[in-house]
Formats: sequence, C-alpha cells, structure tokens
Amino acid sequence: MVLELGSPVSLLVANQLTRGLDVGSIEYIHSQIIDKRDNGVAVLLISSELDEILSLSDRIAVMYHGEIVAILDAAKASREELGLLMAGSLTEENEENDKMDKLVKNRPEFGKF
Repeated sequence: MVLELGSPVSLLVANQLTRGLDVGSIEYIHSQIIDKRDNGVAVLLISSELDEILSLSDRIAVMYHGEIVAILDAAKASREELGLLMAGSLTEENEENDKMDKLVKNRPEFGKF
C-alpha cells in the first residue's frame, strides 16, 4: 500500500485496504487517500466497512448478487439504506415480489392450493 500511495497515479483502486490494521495505520491510510483525492486522483474504494465508505466517498455504488443496484450521494446516504441495499431488500426484484404479495393478499384464492 505504501508503494502505491507514493507513486504518481491517476486512478487508485483500494480494496479492503484497512482490514486488520490498527487505528493509527487506518487513520494514516485514510488521510493519504483523501490527499490523493484532493489532488485529482480518482479513487475506487472497495470496502465492507460502512463507516469507511461513508467517510471517504463522494458517491457510493452498492452491489448485490454481482450487479450494481444503486448509486448514492454519500452525503445523503445512511447506514440503514446501505445495509438494506447490500442485503437486496431495496432491489427492483423485491419491489416486484412486494407487488405480487399484495396481489395475493387482495385475492385470497391466489394463495390457495
């Protein structure tokens, strides 16, 4: 990681970069990423740490089952919304399932076998 942060780059891909590190190291890496971003480097941050994502991102793309299900403005995103998206609870597929559930509840004969 240190080699990458010290090199001139136009894109920095950071994948789970702070997993298993102590607090001091995490703070240092975060400050280096922010410095790179502020100096015009595009940063692609891949992390399962929601606090890290929310504090370092401008935009957040959420994936579920290998597909991007939402792109959010980080300033407006919440941990709850991200968690639901990551779990697939706010996908179009689930919206369709909800519509079908309502249809079945409104028409009891559909639910009988």
